[in-house]
Amino acid sequence: MGLLSGFASPSATASYRARFTDAAPGHFRACLGVTIGSVGMGTYLGNPDGETDDAYSDAVVAAVSAGCNVIDSAANYRFQRSERSIGAGLRRLAERGYQREEILLCTKGGYIPFDGDVPNDPRSYFTETFIQPGIATPRDLVGGMHCMTPKYLAHQLDASCRNLGVETIDVYYIHNPESQLEAIDPEEFYRRIRAAFEFLEGAVSAGKIRLYGCATWDAFRVPPESPGHVSLSRLVSCARDIAGAAHHFRVIQLPLNLLMPEALSVASQEVDGSVVSALDAAEHFGMAVFTSVPILQGRLARGLPAEMKPRLSNLSTDAQCAIQFVRSAPAVASPLVGMSRADHVTENLSLRKVSPLSPEDFAALFS
Repeated sequence: MGLLSGFASPSATASYRARFTDAAPGHFRACLGVTIGSVGMGTYLGNPDGETDDAYSDAVVAAVSAGCNVIDSAANYRFQRSERSIGAGLRRLAERGYQREEILLCTKGGYIPFDGDVPNDPRSYFTETFIQPGIATPRDLVGGMHCMTPKYLAHQLDASCRNLGVETIDVYYIHNPESQLEAIDPEEFYRRIRAAFEFLEGAVSAGKIRLYGCATWDAFRVPPESPGHVSLSRLVSCARDIAGAAHHFRVIQLPLNLLMPEALSVASQEVDGSVVSALDAAEHFGMAVFTSVPILQGRLARGLPAEMKPRLSNLSTDAQCAIQFVRSAPAVASPLVGMSRADHVTENLSLRKVSPLSPEDFAALFS
């Protein structure tokens, strides 16, 4: 079967929004020139087996059918199987009349992915798959698992397009680039970032991606003096040096939840002589922010911090309360909620009928 053409468009995502006449105000929002739902789908967890593949494919269909048109993955998630499960779900959705242009599709490259499962001899797999064809060298690899050279990212982008079954990916992230700071000095790090950004701007010109960004863990939310800190201002300057004001470095991803509020609460980014939170910095630069681990890989679904329960008690489950907190945070485009089964989708996407908290009610959570 051929690759699906197209990418998220203003008209198609507006039509997608119109499908859901029961959506509460604020569930759908403008982002990156299109319309997206305020709850996105993540695909990180799960076993690398056929049963989980099928469950994820069902969940993709259920999520898009329930008002979630942001889908996020990575090449290394479940050894490329998550991307392939999404691809299977997208094909099923196309058969049901959904357009590729209604969905904001995001994935990542940077980690070395196995192919379907852990190989018997990982060293031989890496040598045969990446070293011998000239895709990467041992010197390019950091920590035995991370690479972000242009040649490697080109290989991974092509693989992700095949896995997802699409010609164009809407948002392509460099995956946890800060992991390289464990082995190289900051100046070398930013040199490597510049080379990666030059490649990604070329990938935009070639029609393979629409936008790019960095999906991170520590990078943007730890203070400037921390070893894994990355300057968002410096990354934006790098993109501007390469492509001017019309650059396509427009998206970041970082953790945010009730137990990890640093993106909101820690002054971590220097902007115009001040030190502000990561969310404030992203808003200053006009960047979209997608957040990971909104329910902390299930931990918050089993119990909220006691002081927060009374303030979010109008919802049915702790998972819904945790998601409501993140989707209501200022400057957050959409939290990416792990949904590996259709029943997860039913619970989480019931928030479609609930408005996010107002700025005043969100602020009151911290009073």
